[in-house]
Amino acid sequence: MVRKADHMITDVFVSGGGLAGLIAAQAFAEAGFLVICAEPNQPVTKRGSKGADLRTTAFLQPAQQFLAQIGLWDALADHAMPLEKMRIVDAGGAQAPATVRKQKDFDAHDVSERPFGWNVPNWFARKVLTAALETNPQVIFLTGRSSTGYFSRDAEARITLSTGEKVRAALVLAADGRNSPLRKAAGISVTTRRFGQKALAFAVTHPIPHENISTEIHRSGGPFTLVPLPDYQGMPSSAVVWMETGPEAARLMALPDEAFEDALNTRSCGLLGPLKLASQRTLWPIISQIAERLSAQRLALIAEAAHVVPPIGAQGLNMSLADIQTLRDLAKASPDRLGDTAMLGAYHKARISDLRTRVAGISLLNQASMADPQILRDLRAQGLDVLHGIAPVRRALMHLGLGAKT
Repeated sequence: MVRKADHMITDVFVSGGGLAGLIAAQAFAEAGFLVICAEPNQPVTKRGSKGADLRTTAFLQPAQQFLAQIGLWDALADHAMPLEKMRIVDAGGAQAPATVRKQKDFDAHDVSERPFGWNVPNWFARKVLTAALETNPQVIFLTGRSSTGYFSRDAEARITLSTGEKVRAALVLAADGRNSPLRKAAGISVTTRRFGQKALAFAVTHPIPHENISTEIHRSGGPFTLVPLPDYQGMPSSAVVWMETGPEAARLMALPDEAFEDALNTRSCGLLGPLKLASQRTLWPIISQIAERLSAQRLALIAEAAHVVPPIGAQGLNMSLADIQTLRDLAKASPDRLGDTAMLGAYHKARISDLRTRVAGISLLNQASMADPQILRDLRAQGLDVLHGIAPVRRALMHLGLGAKT
């Protein structure tokens, strides 16, 4: 990076220091490019701190391999839990007794010698990634700064930060979230679908070991997912993502801990025994969204600036890492063309079809998971039987979930 009196010059500027932005900065730095990454907030890197992201990410096989390539996986591995099976449970509707009607396991060893993926708490991943950038001589990581201005020309883009600082870069990556200011500045529209849902995210302990199984329980309002974590205070532990209609999620969020645990244990069907809260609760809105296009002059959209999906099937951040890897590979293949029209056109072409298909498919799965009428719940259960019962279909779905082209 070159610093002049009124501006900084770099190869790549990353707007946003969430997980995707941090990984993108490391990926391009590892490839030999100079990177500036700007994040509006101070990263929260402790589990119990206010604002900590208590969700988890299942890094599926392709994502884990990419993180290993760019020097990040070793630091994450000790806190990662392997996902050997995906268990799908149909438990009726909100008014029915909380009993298991159907249960089907999708075993990673049907399609691979390795687990589906490895589950890592988001707060811990942010801690590792922030530390990696702060010690990387190819990266300047700026906190307390957002991107407030964007101007592009054939040779470069110019970014104005909220502090008044200015950056000139050959390539700008918009990793600034679902309401991306850079996407708006570039005039790129989005198609958004709202489900009237929110997700509660928190951690629990339980007496029955999870055996490295991720369990997704469907009733109504959305899936209730238990994802394996390392033991906590000597007890088996899991992360929970509990999706419900907005009003119901707000009601649950407001309950005192004891009443919340009662509701929690009813919703979980007792599959892992009595669940006990082991963290604070957080609440997240659920939408799906896809950008009309993935690039503009000198600008590429990645992660939630480009696509948003409900938290089903561990697809969200894994789709984002595929964005980053595609861009990184294009840049490494022709470093002298970094950020030019041909490179960004190739990025859009490589990713847009798969992204549109995944966003649409996950949106449909989420809609099915919300079903409450008896006839729709019965169809959901029958569909699970069909998808699991035909071996080639089951294996194809698992390959698709791991990142195979749609």
